[in-house]
Amino acid sequence: MASGARFPSTRQIVGDYHVSPVTVSRALATLSAEGVLGTRPGSGTFVADRLPAAATSSLDTMWQTVALGDRAIDSGALQTYLDVSPRGALSLAGGYLHPSLMPIRALSIAAHRALSRSETWEAPDPRGLLGLRAWFAGHHGAGFGAGDVIICNGGQSAISATIRALVPPGATLIVEAPTYPGALAIARAAGIRIVPVPMDAEGMRADLLSDALELTGSRAIYLQPTHHNPTGTVMSTDRRREVLAVAGRGGAFVIEDDWARWLGYEGMNPPSLISMDGQGRVIYITSLTKPAAPSLRIGALVARGPVADRLRAIRMVDDLFVGRLTQETAFELVTSPGWSRHIVEVGRALRERRRVLVEALERYAPDLAVPQLPRGGMHMWVTLPEGADELAVAEAGRKHGVVVGAGRSFFATEPTSSHLRLSFGGAAHHDELGESVRRLEAAMKSIAGS
Repeated sequence: MASGARFPSTRQIVGDYHVSPVTVSRALATLSAEGVLGTRPGSGTFVADRLPAAATSSLDTMWQTVALGDRAIDSGALQTYLDVSPRGALSLAGGYLHPSLMPIRALSIAAHRALSRSETWEAPDPRGLLGLRAWFAGHHGAGFGAGDVIICNGGQSAISATIRALVPPGATLIVEAPTYPGALAIARAAGIRIVPVPMDAEGMRADLLSDALELTGSRAIYLQPTHHNPTGTVMSTDRRREVLAVAGRGGAFVIEDDWARWLGYEGMNPPSLISMDGQGRVIYITSLTKPAAPSLRIGALVARGPVADRLRAIRMVDDLFVGRLTQETAFELVTSPGWSRHIVEVGRALRERRRVLVEALERYAPDLAVPQLPRGGMHMWVTLPEGADELAVAEAGRKHGVVVGAGRSFFATEPTSSHLRLSFGGAAHHDELGESVRRLEAAMKSIAGS
């Protein structure tokens, strides 16, 4: 059709091609987004004017190199876990549950109920829905209430707001070694120095934390004490007391990232740091995204004292509030009878997947050591043979049809040995886990033989 020509009506397209109006609407939306069609209010839809190819191919953007200056934002480590796997490849690098483990029906029912209420489209309290905040607060005991909770756009948003609220550019953030790459990316983007503190089987070493606080004067410590990502470590109760005591002596805040709160499947976890804190020192972060679905971007900050006011302010500056539809859907989900059942079922499924992955490693890749079995979450931290290059293994894995997470991205400085993070929550089924490990071993053999 020529530029400026009137496009046929939806009714005509439905009749000519025997498709539904919904299909036509989606096609028109796609064509409009691509700039092929344009709408003139009151007149209809028309074919858009086409620009000569030279108009776009000759675009000169070299000036942006000067204007942008030094690159401070590096999302590479996070992008690895969001990218779609190459065609035919299997992935052990994802950070979310496979759709078969998500409560899709319960989410659909919750969203339908949320949509049926007119107030869903009104602006919510900037802190979040009262009922949802009260639900999050109820997991920490009688001393907590809805006023202590701020709803955020997922856990990543909560971590970002907290780090930026507590640590000014040029100051220091103390983290575990290894730790979640998303926290490292946030700190680096904000111009914050990072000092890692090693871990042992009980969590971050309190003696080395004390040294780090004294050396740096840092006022913030980022921790994942329960089902640590990537190692799976659960910090012991005694170590939690020691860490809180060291933080108290150093005058530092503790950021407790409890990302896998609802993904435990073996044994009882120690009390959360915030429930052991009598000074308002701990800022607690959790999320519904991991146990429910990637697009349910609901996280929560729990904080007490003046720091809560600062967090509320920075959250409002960032994006005013979290969309009410998402909040209403989340509240309907977690207060439904099926939520508790889902948590039990997904825990059983993850425990079984852990068993399948361990057996596959023993059978196909005995050279990969598993220092510690996770008791929750969906990640397994494995150690490569001495001298192995984890980046080379990850690249060879892609060539053999399996995507894995190279351990280097979890360290703020040089790692002491080579690791891989293998995620078992995103596989379609047990056979896929076994085949993924088989491909990984083939990749390692190809390196050894080259």
